[in-house]
Formats: sequence, C-alpha cells, structure tokens
Amino acid sequence: MKVSRRMILQGAGTLSFAVASSRMEVLAQTATAAPDSQLPPILFVHGNGDYDALWMTALWRMESNGVARDRMFAINFTDPLARNDDKIEQAGRSSIEDQRRELVASIAELKRRTGAARVALVGSSRGGNAIRNVIRNGGAGDVSHAVLCGTPNHGVFATDDQPNNEFNGRGPFLRGLNEGESEVTPGTAFLTLRSDGMDKYAQSDGRFIGKPGAPTGVTVEGPELKGATNLVLGALDHRELAFHPRAFREIYKFIAGREPARIAIVPEQSVRLSGLVTGTPGGVPTNRPVAGAGVEIFRVDPESGERSGAAVHSSKTGADGRWGPAQVEPGWSLEFVLTAPDAPVTHIYRSPFPRSSDVVHLRAARPFGPADKDAGAVVIMSRPRGYFGLPRDIVLLDGKEPTDVKPGVPTDSAATLRLPAAGIGRHVVAQFGEERIVARAWPASENRIAIAELTY
Repeated sequence: MKVSRRMILQGAGTLSFAVASSRMEVLAQTATAAPDSQLPPILFVHGNGDYDALWMTALWRMESNGVARDRMFAINFTDPLARNDDKIEQAGRSSIEDQRRELVASIAELKRRTGAARVALVGSSRGGNAIRNVIRNGGAGDVSHAVLCGTPNHGVFATDDQPNNEFNGRGPFLRGLNEGESEVTPGTAFLTLRSDGMDKYAQSDGRFIGKPGAPTGVTVEGPELKGATNLVLGALDHRELAFHPRAFREIYKFIAGREPARIAIVPEQSVRLSGLVTGTPGGVPTNRPVAGAGVEIFRVDPESGERSGAAVHSSKTGADGRWGPAQVEPGWSLEFVLTAPDAPVTHIYRSPFPRSSDVVHLRAARPFGPADKDAGAVVIMSRPRGYFGLPRDIVLLDGKEPTDVKPGVPTDSAATLRLPAAGIGRHVVAQFGEERIVARAWPASENRIAIAELTY
C-alpha cells in the first residue's frame, strides 16, 4: 500500500497495513496497537559504511517521549562497508552473512537485557537489508516491527552485471528476499519510508552511482515492499529518511501505535558524553577501535570559536578505543581535539549537546590530498545525518554556498573550504538551516584540519 505525502498532510485516516493475507493483517495491526507500557525494546541498525552514532538524535527524541534508554540499543557493525562481490573477501568490508550474524547477536542481547520476547528493528539503508535477512531466515519470532528507512529493497541498480553485489536488485540476495506474492515475512509488521525523488540510491539514471546516462533498472519506488505499509516522506534525502524529525514521527507512531508527545528534544540539566575512536585503515571506514588516541574537549565561544579556558576533558584511548566520560553543560559549544596515530590532528567543532550520549564517536579527518597542497588551512563542514541539498537547503560555509556541493538530488554530506596562509587562526561560520557552528582555521603546515560537524 502506498501513501502519498498529500494524503498524510490532508490528515488521511488511520493507516491500515497492505498485506498478503487476512491473518497477516491481524498480526500486523495487533503489533502496532501496543500501548506505551508494552512498547517493545528498539534496536537501531545503521547503513553502509556508517556507525551507530548516527542514531544519536533519534535516541534523544525517543528518550524525550519517555522511552527508557536501557530499552534501546544501536548496533555498531564491525566492518560496515559492503563487499563489491559478496562472495569475495575484501579487507575491512563485510559480507551479507557477517551482517546477519552480528545483528542476530545484538537482538539476542537486547532480549536478554530487557527480558522482552520480541524487539522492534529500525534500519537505515543497508541496515534494512540485514533486518530483512534476519527476519526472512528464522528471526520473525524475535521481531515485532521492522522499519526500513531508505532501504534499497529492490536494489540501487538492477542489471545483469555484478550479480553478487548486495545492492543488485537482480542478484540472488535481493531476489531471494523479494520472491513470492508478498515481499514481507508474516508475523512482523513492516513499514518502509521513502523519498519523493530525492534519494540518490533510488534513481533511474546511473549518474549517482558513477554511470551517468546508464539506466539503473530502479525507480523512486524501489524502497517500497509489497505487503508493507509504504510511506512517502516528501523531499527527504537518503539519510534523512532515517534521521530527520519527520522520519522519527513515523518510526515512533508505527512502533508505539500513537503519535509522539513531542518531536523536539528535551534538554537535560547536566550532560555526560563518551564514545569510541575509530579509523579508516587503507581508506576504508570501519568501526574497529583505535588505541592510543588522545581526546581533549574545550568549551568554546559560540560566536568566535575561541576556547574558554582549559580543557574540560582529557583522556587517551585503550585497546577498546573508548574515550570519556566527560561532563559538560547542555548550552556549551564544544571543540573536540583528536590526536590519532598516523592521522591529521583533527579539531571537531560541535553544537551544544542537549542530552547525554555514549555514542559520540570520533574519527580523524582524511589525510591532506593534492588539492590541499597550497592551502594554509582546511575547514570541512560535515553533515553525517543527511546530505546538503541545493536549492532545497540553506548551506553556507564562510558566508557562501560551497562550490563542491552539487545542486539537485542531494549527494554530498561534506563541503571543504581552503584558506590561504593569511586566513590561519580566523573563525569560519558553517551554517545549515538553523544550525550554526563556528570553527577556527588551524595551520595545515602542522598537519591540522578543522571539521564543523553538524548534529541535525
């Protein structure tokens, strides 16, 4: 069943589940009608090359609606990037089976920890593949709800080449998940969230996957599933389908059976932060811990980026890669200084943290490249939970729209500003919508890079 944005905005009646049989419809409606006291534990599953920290704002919004933090968990896949060919091992990358095995273990642990018989799973992009694989292959009894956010359920492409690529809609993996009259597993309630044309991985033209002009065999409807409730969330991009407030509303409503009491994040009086330091060995993002990394945190002036006194936290990671905890105030703008082996010293500037989090993960900036050779300072504006869309969004770096952000379908989550030597030490404003971060330009000659990392 497909529900359009217009139907949502016009206040269409309560959504019913499109299902393959009346038995499945009863099961699905029962699962989503659970009162708050019966809300199942929720396990969040990140996407390709990503990490659990992306669910930070979703966790905060759930907590702000009374969901206990110990009844939620976000998995951090060891090697989150998929193989080019699932049958051939690649260093630092995971197979379909690797993901299934890790997700099964996390479901079992969340059930053990909470004593619940079933859990709800919420997946972004590739995370939805793992969710469907677990449910399809014996896990339906453990999962009450499955929410798939921008998941390429029919592939990023559907062609006869690369048959063993996980994202090929004509490959054996996705064909196996989609075979039959219904594409969902009975007994679990399924919801898909898709974009109205702004998801770069649900496009008919191959230019978004490096093959301009070549048909992908996929349409904007690719994330939908026969037998699921399928919602269209307007002009959200691929990542926003999981992390945007609009997505949160639908995720909560589907699992809780009612509207959330609030969308806004309720601040805490005192904030405790901690996280993991990870790296990119050989240029491949992994969630493996980095030992021997130094982490310092400074309170900074929100208008100048200048430090306000000495470090409020200083630590070095052990074998587990963990840093913290650090105690801060919810109104503080912060600078994290990460000194990791064989990487640039990375100055990460962040907006105030309204609530505590143990998934404030840090990863060193990429090494300096040929384009940086004449730069006195390099400042990167990063949006981990979404892409920059022009002209959809307000995107300003140092008072100008970044030239390395392409217009149209949002595809870029980072923009780079290179300053001459004369610009070293001055402040740089990164603005996305209403979120504003002021960073300082550090000398590239000292192997230092600044990142203004957006939270929203």
